[in-house]
Amino acid sequence: MTQTGGGARRTRIAGSAVATGKGDDGTTGLLYGGRVAKDDLRVVAYGTVDEAVAALGLARAELRALTAADALPGGLSGLAELILRIQRELFVVGAQLAANPEANDRLVDGATRVDEAMLAAIEETLAASEARMTMPREFVVPGETRISAALELARTVLRRAERHVTTLARDGALTGAWLPAYLNRVADLLWVLARVAEQGEHVQSVPARPTPRATLDTTARGPRPPGSGTRDAEPAVAPPPPLDASVD
Repeated sequence: MTQTGGGARRTRIAGSAVATGKGDDGTTGLLYGGRVAKDDLRVVAYGTVDEAVAALGLARAELRALTAADALPGGLSGLAELILRIQRELFVVGAQLAANPEANDRLVDGATRVDEAMLAAIEETLAASEARMTMPREFVVPGETRISAALELARTVLRRAERHVTTLARDGALTGAWLPAYLNRVADLLWVLARVAEQGEHVQSVPARPTPRATLDTTARGPRPPGSGTRDAEPAVAPPPPLDASVD
């Protein structure tokens, strides 16, 4: 009746299409064979990508609810479809990370491995999305709309995945050249889409600094806000940005 990692399946899950019990010993299977510990960094990395996909689902569900209520602002047109595209592409990321490294030759560009075409396409989307919004001049506090907050959550989760992937790459455990840059670009895009979502609902971003810029000394420059370009002088003292706030 008991089963751990390869024994007989427990009676109560014998008919389950989901629960096998094989992972009860703390291991999980890789794509194309092999098993590793569930806290293996590879598993942590693709599990974190999975978290980001789920967070994006919150944003998409909110957009679907607005559409069903015939209350979707015109400025949010096409956003749900774009989020779904990103979710599907992150499944490609997950497949690449979940694959047994010895089976790298079985991965397929654009299906189970991130390729340059995916990176180029997301960069085009980033440029088009930036053109839809006005860039904030300050660090912003997430939470002005449910959609933008979900996008910010997904962004920060994806930045965590990016850090795990960076470690894998440094340890020589990452195959494929384009995945790190792709994650970096998607995280950038999610920050921009959060601003698109706010502005699409005609909501102002809340700056991280409580004191208006005009009332502060402007003799020195502070840190650049996410996604900003060249700007005029900033106050000498600025609050530390929240974790993962920067766009790289």
